[in-house]
Amino acid sequence: MARPLARAVTPVTTIARLVATVVGLAVTAPVHAIVSAQTPDEPGTYKGRKIADVMSFRGAGWLERATRIEEENPDALIAALPIEKGMLVVDIGCGSGYHARRLAAAVGPEGTVLCNDIQPQMLRIASELAEREGIANISMVLGTEDDPNLPEGEVDLMLIVDVYHEFSQPEPMLHAMREALAPDGVIALVEFRLEGRSAAHIKLDHRMSIEQVMKEWLPAGYELVERIDSLPTQHLFLFRAAR
Repeated sequence: MARPLARAVTPVTTIARLVATVVGLAVTAPVHAIVSAQTPDEPGTYKGRKIADVMSFRGAGWLERATRIEEENPDALIAALPIEKGMLVVDIGCGSGYHARRLAAAVGPEGTVLCNDIQPQMLRIASELAEREGIANISMVLGTEDDPNLPEGEVDLMLIVDVYHEFSQPEPMLHAMREALAPDGVIALVEFRLEGRSAAHIKLDHRMSIEQVMKEWLPAGYELVERIDSLPTQHLFLFRAAR
């Protein structure tokens, strides 16, 4: 037999006691936990990290410096990427196209590299250098601070070398890049190490720790596929959209 409806109703006095208990628990919760949950990032910071200034196109020559081969071993970087012939690959924040030109060789003439940057002057420099080397499978894409302007769901691989720490709008960029990935697409994030002395020649706000990268990327809908620390001065993270 069904129980009378009246017995299923909690007395008003009991409800009052429950509300008082819940309120009391909230009041006694650690104040620092409540404050930290509600405190937004200060201007110019993201999750406790100072956002670095964007390197101007006037510094493009530094990107092409001869010592970069010894300091970063770009050939080892390209070899470590999950890259195949015919892929659609994007170099985010490509600058002078230093890595884009190497990516173009890796994907072959049947593949395409999008050289993506927010500075049109950088794209002009990258285009001129690619043309000088006779590279035909690179296209220039002008993005913005919060949108890389990429085709949705089509990119097989993105490479971000020493640029992410300069993103002035990390959250919308992380979202937009994730949306641009193909179902099996991967993002290769490269950042100078904050740990140790291998990248001591680089300014602190242009370096990132493993902890900080994970703190920013995992909540943004990514999962770590692999971390490679064999490069001379940089961390290499391979991320994909969380499944």
